[in-house]
Amino acid sequence: MAANGSGSKVILGVSAFYHDSAAAIVKDGVIIAAAQEERFTRKRHDQAFPKHAIEYCLKEAGISAEQLSYVCFYDKPLKKFDRILETYFAYAPSGFGSFRRALPIWLKEKLFVPREIKKGLDKRYQGPIVFCDHHESHAASAFFPSPYERAAILTSDGVGEWATTTWGVGEGNKIRIEKAISFPHSLGLLYSAFTYFTGFKVNSGEYKLMGLAPYGEPVYADIIKKELIDIKPDGSYRMNMKYFTYPDGLRMTGDGFAKIFDGPARRPESQITKREMDLAASIQAVTEEVMLLTARHIQKVTNTKYLVLAGGVALNCVANGKLLREGPFDDIWIQPAAGDAGGALGAALFCWHQLLENDRKATGKDVQRGSLLGPKYTTAECKAVCDAKGAKYKVFDREEALLDFVSNQMADGKVIGWMHGRMEYGPRALGARSIIGDPRNVKMQSIMNLRIKFRESFRPFAPCVLREKAHEFFEMDPKHENPYMLLVAPVLEKHRTKLTAEEIKMMKDPDLTKRVNVPRSSLPAITHVDYSARVQTVDEERHGRYYRLMKAFEQKTGCPVIVNTSFNVRGEPIVMTPEHAFNCFIHTDMDVLVLEDVVLLKSEQPKDLQVDHAQYLSNFSLD
Repeated sequence: MAANGSGSKVILGVSAFYHDSAAAIVKDGVIIAAAQEERFTRKRHDQAFPKHAIEYCLKEAGISAEQLSYVCFYDKPLKKFDRILETYFAYAPSGFGSFRRALPIWLKEKLFVPREIKKGLDKRYQGPIVFCDHHESHAASAFFPSPYERAAILTSDGVGEWATTTWGVGEGNKIRIEKAISFPHSLGLLYSAFTYFTGFKVNSGEYKLMGLAPYGEPVYADIIKKELIDIKPDGSYRMNMKYFTYPDGLRMTGDGFAKIFDGPARRPESQITKREMDLAASIQAVTEEVMLLTARHIQKVTNTKYLVLAGGVALNCVANGKLLREGPFDDIWIQPAAGDAGGALGAALFCWHQLLENDRKATGKDVQRGSLLGPKYTTAECKAVCDAKGAKYKVFDREEALLDFVSNQMADGKVIGWMHGRMEYGPRALGARSIIGDPRNVKMQSIMNLRIKFRESFRPFAPCVLREKAHEFFEMDPKHENPYMLLVAPVLEKHRTKLTAEEIKMMKDPDLTKRVNVPRSSLPAITHVDYSARVQTVDEERHGRYYRLMKAFEQKTGCPVIVNTSFNVRGEPIVMTPEHAFNCFIHTDMDVLVLEDVVLLKSEQPKDLQVDHAQYLSNFSLD
């Protein structure tokens, strides 16, 4: 075993080669750092070996590669390759084209993970490499950082090695998987099939499908349950594979799919029709039904008070909110990096607790550290970027003055790019790399979608609310919190707006651009068409300056809620560095940029810094 010179054990977790490569580092059981490779390379959902993320994690831990105790990989490649081979043989010869494309990648890197790890660590690490089961990594990422001493565990995604959905129990320093559903039967792939069929990109457009669902009616739900998926009372299921081509093809659905859902798949970027809205509503309803049935069964069998979740399906915050409100558990906790990126952290924690048998004592608070586990930058580094760009800026010496200025800008309707502290780990912007604004502004949603994010106008924005005020605006029990923006809650009735006859008529219009502009509450920018909101609760312990900014905004306006969306444009990863943030600011219609203690106003920038939006957007794929 490699020594790090201090007697401590330092474990590096790695996820790579499939979706959202990432690295995480754990020292004596404490989460030190974690980051996705895409933030460094600027390639959305980068699948490459996470060399840059690893370099960052080692630097944050203050060690070199040879000082690592263990390196843990988040799944078992040989077992996964066995599943792929068996699937291709079962469907031969129809899957030959897909197999021909996949095989060179497997032979080049995926079958030789130890070699890739050693190469990625510049051959400086000679210690053991541990391979965890994919869903064990998910389960570990959900349970070990959670606040609970004992909890039920539910993981669900497209597919790991063979498993697609698993459930089990975590207690103390151990997790135990009790049951699994295996490929090709997959709730995650079922949802992705509808993502594909409605014209969005698989593995990134699922958020869009979820956001589209409230515009439709679940008129296809019965057809889905009759033709596509057989759901049992315990939440287990089997899929009718005659409608799907993903096991052997390069598409998700076959011709039979189009026959039962009124025509062919929607072409990407074409107009969204009522059919797509209804399809989205239908698959969302079925997904929620499966998750709720599963949760009730797990609670009955395990007799646990709490539930933890991970896997890509756990990012369905609408279903999560329903689980909390209508499910049998007292509380639930969801891994913020629930997808494959979180497997890196799960693998490291699995090694520390499960394999090395180190104690774990739950304290009632999670140990994810707000999921603010990425790089941070000094004010001096931010100034240097602005100077190099020739930008005009002001540096605030006192935080109070900075927050007073920024909160005034927000209250005046300005859109703010906010960068402070360590970057978020996971897909959500949680107040470190965020675009923020006033939720009371009826134009804020369309401004942010069309002029800042350059994305579909129907997509809702999330509210951040002061932790102590959440129950005053949203249907949330005061004992519950949601610091990772993974639960949807209804806006309380008292804050909703009574619609006029004309507005009711507009709400039935198939044109989404008309519906989205109908204010539905006193916080129109964050209230979705079904009066729901993807809430993030903000507290001072986790969020520091971001919380204090929101307090300053509340003192000026009486409103403890702000709009929050990720600091990026469509197709671009969330910004990481001051330079990333500056480029996004200068190429969009953002009004104000805050880089630590440095503040820039768009109106004051030299004209030679104004660059064409289209040129900037051409650097990113529109997914």
